[in-house]
Amino acid sequence: MARTEQPQGVAGLPGDESAPGAAFAAGLNALRGIGDVDVAPTPRDAVYREDKLVLYRYRPLDSAAAGVPRIPVLICYALVNRPYMLDLQEDRSLIRGLLRRGLDVYLIDWGSPDGADRYLELDDYINRYLHHCVSHVATAHGVQSVNLLGVCQGGTFSLCYAALHPERVRNLVTMVTPVDFRTPDNLLSKWVQGVDVDALVRVSGNISGELLNYAFLSLMPFRLMSQKYAGVAELARDPAQLRNFLRMEKWIFDSPDQAGEAFRQFIMWFYRENRLVAGTLSIGGKPVHLRNLAMPVLNVFATQDHLVPPAATTVLKDLVGTADYTAYAFSGGHIGIYVSGRAQKDLPAAISDWLKSRS
Repeated sequence: MARTEQPQGVAGLPGDESAPGAAFAAGLNALRGIGDVDVAPTPRDAVYREDKLVLYRYRPLDSAAAGVPRIPVLICYALVNRPYMLDLQEDRSLIRGLLRRGLDVYLIDWGSPDGADRYLELDDYINRYLHHCVSHVATAHGVQSVNLLGVCQGGTFSLCYAALHPERVRNLVTMVTPVDFRTPDNLLSKWVQGVDVDALVRVSGNISGELLNYAFLSLMPFRLMSQKYAGVAELARDPAQLRNFLRMEKWIFDSPDQAGEAFRQFIMWFYRENRLVAGTLSIGGKPVHLRNLAMPVLNVFATQDHLVPPAATTVLKDLVGTADYTAYAFSGGHIGIYVSGRAQKDLPAAISDWLKSRS
């Protein structure tokens, strides 16, 4: 039987470049042509290492400023994602924004745990690794206390560290940081409640980064999967935008595994039992009381955050022991606060101005 040729130029059929299917195929072909993309473009030096952890210090963007004293700030990022989200590309980089405003930026990269890290605890991450990074920065600048900027889960770690070692933190900045883990609108908290974490860790040891990616994406599957990829067709003729898209995809799916015991403790103590808000949390045998936070606190949150809803973080105001508490509401979501154009303009200025006025 002879094959019937499809008429050309009919919407929805091959040959019609305006059809959704053809446009989507063009987008995919354009993506294949882009290849791999670079991330983390800002020059930096490894200044401290311990086990898998690396502490980086970023170089000044202006060579003339290399010898000029700058205000140091140590960034503590989450365990569950790679920290290059803060330096995704030159025009989407909180770190570059802070450097341009005269800050001396340090960043903790936790690395990728393997089987040897299966029994690491939160005590190791907070009272050992984070504490040693704080000590390194303090020694390098000849000070007793440092400015600490905690992001997402890293913000929770920073709260715990500052409560346990208030004398080592001069100013504390938290960014999209969960404090109350059981607010009614917390989708991730609702999902976690049904997971047998003890059994998962017992069977798996370390927790797969791929499993966590699936969990995060399943919270809003249409928005984070179908809707997002449907938009690829619109980028087919714009290589720069395609590269931006691929950088985001690289970060989303580049999640390290989690040390099993630390993961179990974080889920049980924070999401299940909400110990930080209840005042019943102990780490390394020492109680964690947020009333110990007597240093100035800047709490940055995103008003449309689906992972850390505003109510989960703004409760911090009523728990800290300082009168110098500032809340900064960013109009956007959990990802937009890192990479949107408005974030590049507003957040580095807000954070650096706040720190400079207290340093």
